[in-house]
Amino acid sequence: MLIITTSQKEYFDESTSKFVDVPGRQIELEHSLISLSKWEAKWCKPFLAKEKKTNEQIRDYVKCMIISRNVPEKIEDIITDDQLTIINEYIDAPMTATTFGKTQQTGRQREVITSELIYYWMIALNIPFECQKWHLNRLLTLIRVCSIKNSPQKKMSRNEILAQNRALNAARRNQLQTKG
Repeated sequence: MLIITTSQKEYFDESTSKFVDVPGRQIELEHSLISLSKWEAKWCKPFLAKEKKTNEQIRDYVKCMIISRNVPEKIEDIITDDQLTIINEYIDAPMTATTFGKTQQTGRQREVITSELIYYWMIALNIPFECQKWHLNRLLTLIRVCSIKNSPQKKMSRNEILAQNRALNAARRNQLQTKG
């Protein structure tokens, strides 16, 4: 969860043609599957796609991330650019210590990831629905770990076995200080 503090701001509401005061306050945000689903339901496009998002779409996603109660309308409009930078860093943070080695990419194109696809993965891998409130990157890491652990182990090719054996033999020769 990320907590940001907004300052008091006055803005002009075009729909009512009046100036509105928005008091400063602390806002709790979470980049989760729930916020992703809300945004995709509104915009009818995948949030995780490579396509660049408009400023309006980004600010609307911030609004979808808000988990604080009784937040005034248009609160996303008083978030500063510096705060948006902090929010983007939070969205991009891995939120886990798990790392993955290099994996070989197949020739096919990557699948477009939507909230429904992530829910499918959760169901298929028996991941409880409470995890939809987790930071999205942490949830995607869990899905990837479960998928790797559930998949059959890939057999090594003859060349990979020979390369591994050469490396092991070289390490042993180094350790024992022998020539072979």
